[in-house]
Amino acid sequence: MAFNAAQYEATSQKLTAGIQTLSTKLNEVGPKAESTANHWYVPDFVAKALIWAANKVIEAASWVLNKIKELLEGIAAPVYLAMHVWDWQSDIRGKATGVAGSTTADQLESLKHWTGDAATSYTTAVKAQPIAAAKIGTSADKVATGLALCATAGLAFYVAVGVILAQYIVTMIAAIAALGSVVFSWAGAAVIVGDTSVSAGLIITAVTALLALLGAQAQQMAAIEGEARDMTAYPHGHWPVAAP
Repeated sequence: MAFNAAQYEATSQKLTAGIQTLSTKLNEVGPKAESTANHWYVPDFVAKALIWAANKVIEAASWVLNKIKELLEGIAAPVYLAMHVWDWQSDIRGKATGVAGSTTADQLESLKHWTGDAATSYTTAVKAQPIAAAKIGTSADKVATGLALCATAGLAFYVAVGVILAQYIVTMIAAIAALGSVVFSWAGAAVIVGDTSVSAGLIITAVTALLALLGAQAQQMAAIEGEARDMTAYPHGHWPVAAP
């Protein structure tokens, strides 16, 4: 799965709409349970089960709603990461590899017309330049790859959150319908609470998977930083001097 701007936009819109829908459904739980419990023909033990279940549903749904809102604070990250992939590939890697290719001994135009000791010394002096430039190109490619993976993972994560949210809304609708039913029991209350609590685990699983991938990319970034400090390509941590 590659990053897709259209899919990102659609996912963002669905999440925004889903949060509004879930918030609306959450506000319906309490009144629905109280309305049913207050009917004269509803036994006391059923009324207690209704109110208990409603409170638990509100508790679980509030956690899910607040957690998804919190996660949405970073929803812009995937698109920014995807934009920077182009910067690293085109502006940095492309230019660096261009320099590397044009400064090798067989590509230097001057050597086609220039011979002798001076030409030999010049060739020796500049031979470190393409190596250093190529190293930048390699590192830039790795950065771009890491950014692309993170952007794709971020999009996949929000798609997963969107699916969880959509399923949760369906569960909430069913829970509200059950709370409005006169055929109710403590067993039914437990089922409702269980159904509305499942999404919490799914969200935690999705977050854990995303963090694992981002952690691996952080290690890759550390390795790239090490390459930037490579004394072989950059003597004493600096760009190689072309002439003594």
